[in-house]
Amino acid sequence: MKIFLDTANLESIKKYNDMGLLDGITTNPSLMSKEGGNPKDAMEEITKIIKGDVSLEVVSTEYSGMMEEGKRLREYGDNVVVKVPMTPDGLKACKSLSSEGIPVNVTLIFSANQALLAAKSGAKYVSPFIGRLDDIGQNGMYLIKEIKEIFSNYDFGTQILVASIRHPIHVIDAAKIGADVVTLPPVVLEKMLKHPLTTIGLENFLADWEKLKQKNPDATI
Repeated sequence: MKIFLDTANLESIKKYNDMGLLDGITTNPSLMSKEGGNPKDAMEEITKIIKGDVSLEVVSTEYSGMMEEGKRLREYGDNVVVKVPMTPDGLKACKSLSSEGIPVNVTLIFSANQALLAAKSGAKYVSPFIGRLDDIGQNGMYLIKEIKEIFSNYDFGTQILVASIRHPIHVIDAAKIGADVVTLPPVVLEKMLKHPLTTIGLENFLADWEKLKQKNPDATI
């Protein structure tokens, strides 16, 4: 399963990319706004840092605007995937952009029907928002199971990109189902790295090494 970071924060992107953990990036207008600065500079830098797919989102809500913005976003790099909303105009733009060789990520998906339609329109990725479904009392992970079952019946080639990840358990559940990608905020990836027993174990190792050094000051690794 591929791991994308859902952020526009360059520091976090560089940090986790240097660890070899990132297969791609997803962004949106909200994430760009959170970071401030010039979004053009941020998008240009992100596409240089990351070798994998970088989803950059249009802000237009009508077809012609999405097409214009999508083509302009693609100029940031060959790894750019244009993110469009799950709307009639979004699907129309998805079909047109895909036919021109520009990959598309259809976002804000909340049902299997929407995922099916996005796949038929030629989307490279569909992005179901599981956390937001959980927030309103629905089972977001069940949606991933439904989409996975449907896609396995047909030769769409569309990848399931699990979005709106709230915690590390979401990541494990998505991996068990066989989702293609999870995109998660830096705070969730940070939690995945940590375990109290790892911390305790390292502390014990270092304490024992210090005891050895006291007995044998010349000891080295």
